[in-house]
Amino acid sequence: MDEFPAPTSPYIQFAGLFSPDRPLVLESGKTLPHVQVAYEEYGRPDASGENTIFVCHALTGDSHAARHTPDDLPGWWDTMVGPGRPVDTDVFHVVCANVLGGCAGTTGPCSAGPDGRPYGPEFPAVTVGDMVAVHRELLAHLGISRLHSVIGGSLGGMQALEWLLQHPGDARNFTLIATAARSTADNLAANAVCRAAIRSDPGFSDGRYAEIPGHPGPVDGLGTARMIAHLTYMSAESLETKFGRRRQPAKTGTGPSYGPYAVERYLEHQARKLVARFDANSYLCLTAAMDAYDAFARPHAVDPGTAPSVHLFSFASDRLFGAESTRHLHEQLSAAGLTVREYRDTSSAAGHDAFLLEVPGYLAHMDTLLAPTDHIRV
Repeated sequence: MDEFPAPTSPYIQFAGLFSPDRPLVLESGKTLPHVQVAYEEYGRPDASGENTIFVCHALTGDSHAARHTPDDLPGWWDTMVGPGRPVDTDVFHVVCANVLGGCAGTTGPCSAGPDGRPYGPEFPAVTVGDMVAVHRELLAHLGISRLHSVIGGSLGGMQALEWLLQHPGDARNFTLIATAARSTADNLAANAVCRAAIRSDPGFSDGRYAEIPGHPGPVDGLGTARMIAHLTYMSAESLETKFGRRRQPAKTGTGPSYGPYAVERYLEHQARKLVARFDANSYLCLTAAMDAYDAFARPHAVDPGTAPSVHLFSFASDRLFGAESTRHLHEQLSAAGLTVREYRDTSSAAGHDAFLLEVPGYLAHMDTLLAPTDHIRV
């Protein structure tokens, strides 16, 4: 079993996909002879075999989208997935898998390479398309050939978009939330600073920190990267409302090196949470995949005559993927001949992270969108 930094739900499952005779051929041309995938399932397939929803996770997510039982660990999308939620696990069979290049059980930089050592910086570059290829292979392994829906937010939305463009017949509908068809220069700049913070940490050791017994890795650099990124996930209004200039001195350290403000303590807390469960090389790998993604820069497989339903959700307070990103995505989907139903929430000031939160109007729309249809037996 591939190792990963954080404890996960006991409901996690693993699938071994591909083989030396039939390796995963990445878009770069490089190959992976074996891929382990960590995934979780909720609910059960119905008699039609078409009640499955595939949930794609964001940058630092994993397969644990929601609690399986009340005493299970919290999931990253408990607001969306679960009994009585829009992705209703009493009705739908739900699959969520850790992405290729991740660090929560799926093959990635912290996995053992062919020589038995962690891949580290030698792990090949992966793309959003490569992630989707592994998702589809997992579904084939599970015997699922047709989906009710593919849904995801942020990087998960990019996966859903790529799936739509390259394999539109795989699902009845695709839902893209708080996402973009390509990163803006502002997005690229933020990720560049995050990666520089990781590389500049002496503990990075040229990316080979996992080979050093007892070495903690670039925890300070990864923590700083998380602080930078988190500022793009929240809106200026939400930061002001939640923290303002409220003071909360650091428990350790004094003087000008340590700001006395609550917002600084909050960002430090977010940094500590991430470094306890995430691998720095995976962070580099996955942000690079997001940066490289340009959905409409190559041909797609969409046939307007048989196109699935497409739903686009965005948030007015989102400063990571703002109005211009949403407008570009909508225009390009429409130009491809797709009919796109768009909902833009103006009620939440939470910013990009609103897609993970209890936003009543947004969740109500999702509930209506995902209501069981005639082909699903409740």
